[in-house]
Amino acid sequence: MTIFDECERKTWAGRAQAYADSFAALCAYPVPHVLDAAAIRPGARVLDVGTGTGVVAAAAAARGARVTAVDADPGMVELARQAVPEAAARVATLPELPFADDEFDAVVGNFVLNHVGRPRQALAELRRVTRPGGRIAVTIWASPAAPGQALLGRAIQAAGAVRPAHLPALAPEDDFPRDERGLADLLRSAGLAGVACETLRWDHLAGPEEWWGGPAAGVASIGQVVVSQTPATRAEIKRQFDLLSAEFAGPDGRLVLPHAALLARGRA
Repeated sequence: MTIFDECERKTWAGRAQAYADSFAALCAYPVPHVLDAAAIRPGARVLDVGTGTGVVAAAAAARGARVTAVDADPGMVELARQAVPEAAARVATLPELPFADDEFDAVVGNFVLNHVGRPRQALAELRRVTRPGGRIAVTIWASPAAPGQALLGRAIQAAGAVRPAHLPALAPEDDFPRDERGLADLLRSAGLAGVACETLRWDHLAGPEEWWGGPAAGVASIGQVVVSQTPATRAEIKRQFDLLSAEFAGPDGRLVLPHAALLARGRA
């Protein structure tokens, strides 16, 4: 396990419900596209890696698939079990999954690669547990970030907040360009065939306090930046967030937040 992985475990510990109340709805948008890319069909043996609150697992089960769902955080697994009792949910972490070679017909990972220290090894592990010719589909956030996704980071920067030292970046040898070519090349380097990648764009709608609630509770790395500041700096981040949010205000008072993610697929 890398230092990055250890930090991710600590970041998410005890924050499953806060994620469910904030960013989970945002991350649900690509789900139908992910399942289409993985060619999920009735009776297929599907592994959902990084299941979170179980949204992908539930959608795969609704298509008639036999679903196994895993997450590194026990709190997330408990929420997934409650949401999708028909799925086999358990704690497991990349890049070492407790499954046999060729065990699944398809594997999906919605934004899971954003949270692993060795993305290439993680993809190779997904290929290992997928039968020859089976589909693998993954999403990550695109870079540069779309305007809606960049809002929180802009507020942090405007407040003069500093990224805490305990939040490591990926090692240079493990990182990759967060664009269509970069993600596609990563899949190919992990041994996947027939690779394709596309960009998904959508507007996420959220109330200002809902959107602030995730980072205020320390959810994800952006939240860890917020909660690591002094009270005065946190208050200034919130003030800047309120000011900048006006750019995205819709007629009903909710924020209209443009987002972009990369969806890549390949065959084992």
